[in-house]
Amino acid sequence: MKRFHVHVAVPDLNDSIRFYSTMFGAEPSVVKPDYAKWMLDDPRVNFAISQRSATAGINHLGVQVESDEELEELHARLRSAEASIAEEEGVSCCYARSDKYWVTDPSGVAWESFRNLADIPFHATDVQAEQKAGGCAGSESPTTAPRLKTLRKVDIATF
Repeated sequence: MKRFHVHVAVPDLNDSIRFYSTMFGAEPSVVKPDYAKWMLDDPRVNFAISQRSATAGINHLGVQVESDEELEELHARLRSAEASIAEEEGVSCCYARSDKYWVTDPSGVAWESFRNLADIPFHATDVQAEQKAGGCAGSESPTTAPRLKTLRKVDIATF
């Protein structure tokens, strides 16, 4: 089953954790010094916040899947849409190791299609982790910097 993914860059993590915990009526399932994530079932969303970007606002949107088959189905759809696709296999990012496909929509919004393979103890911002990971959505690595420069703020309706 698919889950919608939203990642928001925030200026103050603790204030944002309090706000979103109140709004969602739930505490985050993951809290790190620079990151928090809610895996909600109502609405079914993977909602993440981090203090990793110089600009507050929508970092990227995405679809999280539970199987290789679902990920390949999304990949096929992206190919059919004739989108330029960046593939990341076994990448370490946001405290998880994942297989991913990245595209930028016609308005410049980055979209991530991904399957988490395992939890990991780091975000992937130190040099050694970046070399292993090949980039991460919240960092300015050579893999992600061009994609992130195309992002723009997007308004989201209240759930």
